[in-house]
Amino acid sequence: MASPGALEPAAGNVPGTKVELTVSCRNLLDMDTFSKSDPVVVLFVQGSGSSEWKEFGRTEVIDNTLNPDFVRKFVLDYYFEEKQNLRFDVYNVDSKSCSILKQQDFLGQAFVALGEVIGSQRGRLERALTGVPGKRCGTILLLAEELSNCRDIVTMQLCANKLDKKDFFGKSDPFLVFYRSNEDGTFTICHKTEVVKNTLNPVWQPFTIPVRALCNGDYDRTVKIDVYDWDRDGSHDFIGEFATSYRELSRAQSQFTVYEVLNPRKKCKKKKYVNSGTVTLLSFSVESEFTFVDYIRGGTQLNFTVAIDFTASNGMPSQPTSLHYASPYQLSAYALALKAVGEIIQDYDSDKLFPAYGFGAKLPPDGKISHQFPLNNNADNPSCAGIEGVLESYLQSLRTVQLYGPTNFAPIINQVAGAAAQVTDGSQYHVLLIITDGVISDMLQTKEAIVTASALPMSIIIVGVGPAEFEAMEELDGDEVRVSSRGRYAERDIVQFVPFRDYVDDSGNQVLSMARLAKDVLAEIPEQLLSYMKTRDIKPRRADPK
Repeated sequence: MASPGALEPAAGNVPGTKVELTVSCRNLLDMDTFSKSDPVVVLFVQGSGSSEWKEFGRTEVIDNTLNPDFVRKFVLDYYFEEKQNLRFDVYNVDSKSCSILKQQDFLGQAFVALGEVIGSQRGRLERALTGVPGKRCGTILLLAEELSNCRDIVTMQLCANKLDKKDFFGKSDPFLVFYRSNEDGTFTICHKTEVVKNTLNPVWQPFTIPVRALCNGDYDRTVKIDVYDWDRDGSHDFIGEFATSYRELSRAQSQFTVYEVLNPRKKCKKKKYVNSGTVTLLSFSVESEFTFVDYIRGGTQLNFTVAIDFTASNGMPSQPTSLHYASPYQLSAYALALKAVGEIIQDYDSDKLFPAYGFGAKLPPDGKISHQFPLNNNADNPSCAGIEGVLESYLQSLRTVQLYGPTNFAPIINQVAGAAAQVTDGSQYHVLLIITDGVISDMLQTKEAIVTASALPMSIIIVGVGPAEFEAMEELDGDEVRVSSRGRYAERDIVQFVPFRDYVDDSGNQVLSMARLAKDVLAEIPEQLLSYMKTRDIKPRRADPK
């Protein structure tokens, strides 16, 4: 009997998204004298925050062609929040039995991020091969498709009848715990119903669970359900158990299915024991679960906007003590945070043009304070070309504006919310990155702006730099308590706050610091995008086959 002591699903055991890469090449170099090249593609992956490349796998060798379409696929775990760098090396193989690839047979290579492939139109990316001096090496074509054992989610409702009475002064407070079986015979908890108080005939609320969480995609795998009587001190009393499978549950879509609840210990002790009650499956329905990748491949664009804190509390940019200070040897905390998040987000934005703003500064020539000035000094077109363009404009602004104050977030949030409100059909989703050093000055207005923005296709990332305590920022991150303003609550949790200092590598490795920050700060974006699409019943568009 599994213990109900820790009754939360073990989410880490549920399979993550996998992406299958199909590889083709066109117009490869011809290295053979009497025939064409016999190409093979070798995939190398780079560890997160590491410079080391490790071989991941190889395609088959295809004889005598400069335009191979490889059958063997590469299947990779996909994490939106990580920069997953890939390197494809193409070789001409003289002997199929030879595992050592010689440099003289090198046909070229290409570097891509997995996010670039997924974020490209229809999940197809073509990249020029390089690496052979003075030669045109042709191109490599990559097609990304999401793999999943099962993409369905189940909604079911159960009730029970005549359960055993466990409470001395009342009846029972029953709840159900679902476990999926593992290949080694153990069980993993995957769902717990609510407790229905003081009844032997409970009716539980309908609940939804991914099929892969319920049975790992194996429809005949055992699903065990334990019935407990809830106790306030956590020592819940075991009433009984029964077993089924996804396949058996799914057959009940057109009829009630009744399960006997059995307590093995009572069955051994009492000769006339029949059961400890019954559980009835009242309803069972299945629908497809759409994923983040479905929407990206269907054409949803992530629009990335940057807002940087130019208040005086950051310190004079020319002084080494300033959070904006860029030494000849390393980037400032602001620049690091910008690069860490931006370099991942930009893979999902087709035009790679990012509006970038500053706030809390006095602007030349008249010294007027602004809370949303364009970093490139172009109010008509505040977009910068790529993250490098944003960095360049940011550094230029530091040389021309005067750091001042106060720290107001609401103007830039409202500006991006205004853009998000223009297109709400699911084709556009906005991500606002705010990098700041401290105490917010317009908390009430910011809360109101967040509540309004929560109904729009938009997420807000706040990265705190420097030594401040950031209590106010924690309040804006609605993981525990949903943000509210004037009696209105945020429709969705759209804010993710992290303090940059928590991710700084002790050895001073900036690449590792950036990878850690990006992984945490972007982890909630796919779920926030999905929550918007689900609340609006927006389904992903079908990617055109061509």
